[in-house]
Amino acid sequence: MSDALHLVCPHCNAVNRVPAARLGDAPTCGQCKQPLFVGQPLELDAASFDRHIGRSDIPVLVDFWAPWCGPCRMMAPAFAQAAGMLEPQFRLAKLDTEANQAIAARFGIRSIPTLALFRGGRELARQAGAMAAADIVRWARSHAN
Repeated sequence: MSDALHLVCPHCNAVNRVPAARLGDAPTCGQCKQPLFVGQPLELDAASFDRHIGRSDIPVLVDFWAPWCGPCRMMAPAFAQAAGMLEPQFRLAKLDTEANQAIAARFGIRSIPTLALFRGGRELARQAGAMAAADIVRWARSHAN
């Protein structure tokens, strides 16, 4: 990895270059001046999914879920808690498979919730089923390298 990391802004989707050593210094977006990390999962859609997955130099952990899914709703607070524990080394995001069926189909999401870990546009690992926050953190860290 180089000295500078590319991070996609969760607010305006601009790609920012941030020195790796400054990742923990609450960096802000050069375009919209909002924080690049907010301690909460980012809601992705068809327009922002590929940009965040493909342009971010840090691993992006995506929760593929749907509003009608009971286990998905049960895991949501744990996933939000994990975001606070994993940022800024990871970006956590959610994708509503009901509203974004083409993306879910593209990745062959057959059951939800499914967590998928991406880096540099490539899927590194996948895990189906609801998990507790500590398990999400442990799983993500174990597959990021």
